[in-house]
Amino acid sequence: MNRSALLFLLTLGLGACHKEADTAKEETQTETAKPFFLANQTLKELAFDTVRLEPMRSEQSYSGQVTTNGDKTANVVPLVGGVVEDLRVELGDHVTKAQVLAVVRSGEIADVQNQNSNAGTDLAIAKKNLSVAEDQFKAGLAAERDVVLAREELRKAQSNLGKTNKQLGIYGVDRNGHYTVIAPISGFITDKDVTENMQYTTSSVDKFFTIADLDQVWVLANVFEADIDKVKVGYQADITTLSYPDKHFTGVVDKVFNVLDPESKALKVRIKLANPGYLLKPEMYAQVRILNTGTQKALAVPANAVVFDKDQNFVLVYKSQKEVDTRPVTVTKTVGNVSYVTGDLKPGEAIITKNQLLVYDELND
Repeated sequence: MNRSALLFLLTLGLGACHKEADTAKEETQTETAKPFFLANQTLKELAFDTVRLEPMRSEQSYSGQVTTNGDKTANVVPLVGGVVEDLRVELGDHVTKAQVLAVVRSGEIADVQNQNSNAGTDLAIAKKNLSVAEDQFKAGLAAERDVVLAREELRKAQSNLGKTNKQLGIYGVDRNGHYTVIAPISGFITDKDVTENMQYTTSSVDKFFTIADLDQVWVLANVFEADIDKVKVGYQADITTLSYPDKHFTGVVDKVFNVLDPESKALKVRIKLANPGYLLKPEMYAQVRILNTGTQKALAVPANAVVFDKDQNFVLVYKSQKEVDTRPVTVTKTVGNVSYVTGDLKPGEAIITKNQLLVYDELND
């Protein structure tokens, strides 16, 4: 046998041996492949929820602005003119009801005090005159008419003194004749139109301060004319701001105004909401999503439970550590953190909502 023929036979033999070895290796791997099983450690890293059949919600998004709650806002107006001698608060300060905000020296107060002093003197004289008239009448030295006139003068003096006392009480005047401006409610100073040593008259200023209780605020949203029928009192609203883009504030539509803005053709809608930590400030811009729950029901899953791969959406249905199904679904709508889907799902089935990609990759390798 020549050398070439011998090499050819050896090559054939080696190829057959390699093929038999590869076949045996594949059979061994098939026999030793382990079935799917979620390890306990992996299970701890997952979160679960259930498929629900619930009314489908819709939402509309609008721009808005944070304002103070008008029902809990008060303007502090000076009752008399004068000079501001002591200004005790600044813009943004928190004040409590009946706290002194400013002290004013007022010529008008001085006039009222003089009137009060004169009224007191007139009252003392009227009492003395009545006593004399009554004594003279008893002695037959005066007519009954003189007693009647003296009593009328006493009544007038008492009325004048009472009037000036009430005025001084309303003004909150101290012994030195200063007028104190006090807070009518507790809240924050959101507007300030007064400075120390400012001289003013009641006709020259509209107000000294605006105080607002910011525990609860309003958001005024601009609703497009085409969407007016989609917003009603009682609808829930989700509010976000530029300052806190990841924080959601929840409120309720409590008023739909009946007048459109003549320029923007938008309808104002008022949303009332709590303001924890006073995070929402008046004049902040806000993004408003108004939610409406309809009567039509659909399968709902948390939006973060949906896996997108190969132009298809999936959810992972958990049955046990040994069995997790990959179910294709069609997302019809996502509202907030809820996705409405169609597909082979049933209400009550458990689905994986956190770290589901770990399981999805293992199932679909």
